[in-house]
Amino acid sequence: MPEVAAKTRSIDPRVATAIAHWAPRFVSNGVLLADFEEVTAGIERWEDWCRAWCERGKVHEALGREALAQGYKLTAGEHLVRAAMYYHFAKFVFVHDQKQMRDAHLRSVECYQLALPLMRPTGERVSIPFEGKTLYGILRRPVGATGRSPVLIMAPGLDSTKEELHAYAEPFLARGVAILAIDGPGQGEAEYEIPICGDYERAARAVCDWVEKRADLDAAKIAMWGVSLGGYYAPRATAYEKRIKACIALSGPFEWKEIWGALPALTREAFRARSHCASEADALKNAATLSMKEAAAKIACPIFIVTGREDRLVPASHAERLAESVSGPVELLIVEDGGHNANNRPYRYRSRTADWLAGQLELPRI
Repeated sequence: MPEVAAKTRSIDPRVATAIAHWAPRFVSNGVLLADFEEVTAGIERWEDWCRAWCERGKVHEALGREALAQGYKLTAGEHLVRAAMYYHFAKFVFVHDQKQMRDAHLRSVECYQLALPLMRPTGERVSIPFEGKTLYGILRRPVGATGRSPVLIMAPGLDSTKEELHAYAEPFLARGVAILAIDGPGQGEAEYEIPICGDYERAARAVCDWVEKRADLDAAKIAMWGVSLGGYYAPRATAYEKRIKACIALSGPFEWKEIWGALPALTREAFRARSHCASEADALKNAATLSMKEAAAKIACPIFIVTGREDRLVPASHAERLAESVSGPVELLIVEDGGHNANNRPYRYRSRTADWLAGQLELPRI
């Protein structure tokens, strides 16, 4: 025991923070528990985080490419999706080394894109015009879908990307809802050119415009979903973009600046980098623009809000405040033993929110 304690004390506090805050998220979103334990056990310095996860990602990527070469497409897709998750978690808050981070990110995007035609249902990489630039997304329609499908726009959080939303998307696809996972301003592929913005409705407007031009999507049945900081982006967009008919918000802040000082240093630095700010003071100014104070009352469509009572990143009180402030129908689910996004208890809300949304979009109960 003394040797274990000594080793624990020698670990970089940033590594310890990443393990403590995000272990349930990694495992519930596609990282095998044994891999998580083995990879993190070998990391003592934060500087080694990205490299270690990339090395394990290469194992799964190689398995995927081997299966693909042998003609086992379904198996190849499974391995490649997993590899994409590992490369993503290599880069997720590794903003101090932009080259290493971006290299890992490109590998995540590449593996996931290679897996798209191998998935069930298959996926399509799409490009969405946005204020002279481009937002990239992943569109997947339910197996056997014909005609126009209702669609759920999925917004990642501060350190997640469209690729990480794979596991979150599955319950909605199974219930007949198409999903459009996007990298919005400051997220994923957009983070290098487009900074984080408090008025995420700008991105939602562009996405809804794009949906209206698709012959296979039902623009009269658009919903929006967001996780963590995306749990702010989704209701914020819904407040102003009235083509969104229902909203799901997971563990989003009501006022981002209110919890700034309590956030892990890695999170604050990621926000600074993805806000394209030179200093933390400037980042805090941008954080103040992420507010539901004026927007919440403008939400008139049904909204389902999820939070964990034991969330150490975004207190459950923020979800309660949002639920009290909206003007439309609201359902609030507080997972009493849940952490951030209740990722330690995904079975408590993932299927339930998918059932709720299917009902809002008038899909048959299955």
